[in-house]
Amino acid sequence: MTDGSTFVQAFIILFREGLEALLVIAALAAFLRRANAAERIAPVYAGALAAVAASVVMAWVFATYYDGNHSDLFEAAVMLAAAVLLFYMSGWMFVRQDPKAWQADLNRLAERALGAGTVLSLAGIAFLAVFREGAETILFVHALAKTANGFDASLLSGLAAAALALVAMFVAMQWLALRLPLRPMFIVTSAFLFFMGLRMVGEAFQELQEQALIPFTTEGMPAFVSDWGLSNGSWEALGTQLVILAVAVAAALVSLLRKGSGKGSGKDAEDAREGRPVSAAS
Repeated sequence: MTDGSTFVQAFIILFREGLEALLVIAALAAFLRRANAAERIAPVYAGALAAVAASVVMAWVFATYYDGNHSDLFEAAVMLAAAVLLFYMSGWMFVRQDPKAWQADLNRLAERALGAGTVLSLAGIAFLAVFREGAETILFVHALAKTANGFDASLLSGLAAAALALVAMFVAMQWLALRLPLRPMFIVTSAFLFFMGLRMVGEAFQELQEQALIPFTTEGMPAFVSDWGLSNGSWEALGTQLVILAVAVAAALVSLLRKGSGKGSGKDAEDAREGRPVSAAS
């Protein structure tokens, strides 16, 4: 195997496997900075570092006891757990998107809203996002080293280039987030985490279908569904994702309607206190 081929393969392995995890962590870090809670980023990074350590352990277990083959059921469980946390944080951010509520007293609100339970969820998301990719990345790199010339300069430089590319993407996301208005930042981050949760549901279905625990029906499935990464290409996965999406849209509409009615009631109460006429629409 040529040095150039080893470099490219090493780069692709780390960049591909690390991209989704990095995007999730970058989105969470950017959100915390915009919420004026940068001191709460530490648990997110701690969760990611703990996942790296756990990935090394799991890679050793797979290599020692399973001949380097990962467990589909284990991966499916990790993905579903990560999806649940991603959906939770997506909804949490969507509900707290009102910039007036945050900017009125941002420090106090951030301290109250970003409590221990929320911070634990953030750390959990970071852990699962990295852990689901980590052990697989280590096994792939180890296999590449065995088929090439070991951990030579070409392989290590490929990994280094991928790491630099991921860091550049992380910095770019932080820079962009600091320049976005607060409400769009919350909405975009919420939508991104929700989309990542849907993808993980599709990937979990893929693992379960490989074990023949769930049927795999593709007849009549439009090609763009799998080409765009919207699903794993089966009706079972897509149907589940659409149900989750419908529930999320309904919940979002209910939340927006409640906020609208709450603002109206609050304005009427303020008008009454100030002696102003209450709107007829009330």
